[in-house]
Amino acid sequence: MHIAQDPLSVEVTLPREDVALLTVEGYLDVDTATEFQHHLANQLHHGRRHFLLDLSAVPFMDSSGMNIILRVYQEARELPGSVHIISPAPAVRRILDLTGVSITVPVSESVEEALERVDGLPKAPEAEPES
Repeated sequence: MHIAQDPLSVEVTLPREDVALLTVEGYLDVDTATEFQHHLANQLHHGRRHFLLDLSAVPFMDSSGMNIILRVYQEARELPGSVHIISPAPAVRRILDLTGVSITVPVSESVEEALERVDGLPKAPEAEPES
């Protein structure tokens, strides 16, 4: 008997040039984590520095999903950039809280709140114009 796995859907929008909003829908687990990672890596490759992860439609996330979030968090910090989790579903929020991920990666209730947090971050140093 084959059990159909809910496919993962990731929609990427760009609220700003250096900000990627990834709206994730479905189970974020060992079977779907690679697809999620691919979307994040693609946005990093295209110069995005801030990642807003809308997890409101993710009913379940295992350690594979958390590891990817922590990995992109580390990569974004080196840019410098940031990662923000937006309105995680209750079960996912509980996992984030129990593991301490929500202490490291900020959790916002809306895209607007996450963008305000991005605005409050120190800006990347601008290249000095040559004289």
